[in-house]
Amino acid sequence: MFDSIGWGEIVVLALAALFIFGPERLPTLARDAAAGLKRVRAAITGVRAQVDESLGDELAGLRDLDLRRYHPRTFIREQLLADDDAPPVRRGSATGTPGLVAGAATGATAAGLVEPSRDVARPRDRATPPPFDVDAT
Repeated sequence: MFDSIGWGEIVVLALAALFIFGPERLPTLARDAAAGLKRVRAAITGVRAQVDESLGDELAGLRDLDLRRYHPRTFIREQLLADDDAPPVRRGSATGTPGLVAGAATGATAAGLVEPSRDVARPRDRATPPPFDVDAT
């Protein structure tokens, strides 16, 4: 938060505080600010302890959560390319491998992993034009 403030700006702020509040009130204001900062840190520590206590082991699972799985493009791609009969395979999980499309399979291997189907529509590259059907227009 304070990465953009350099030592020069801090010196200017200290001098401005000295002129605004005066040398008599400045030590008491600094002491009050330090005490307030300690109270804020103690409150944050208490909130962290409550979260750790209430979530327990589930908190570790939330920290390891891969939010890229829930990106709308990934979700739509998995839904469109998934085979309706095959159970979905999670990408990068302990039961699936990263290169497999979720649910698109022709059969299972000996380890229980599914292989990608050959007849699944592949996304086209930008150089090829989209298909055009004369009868549909």
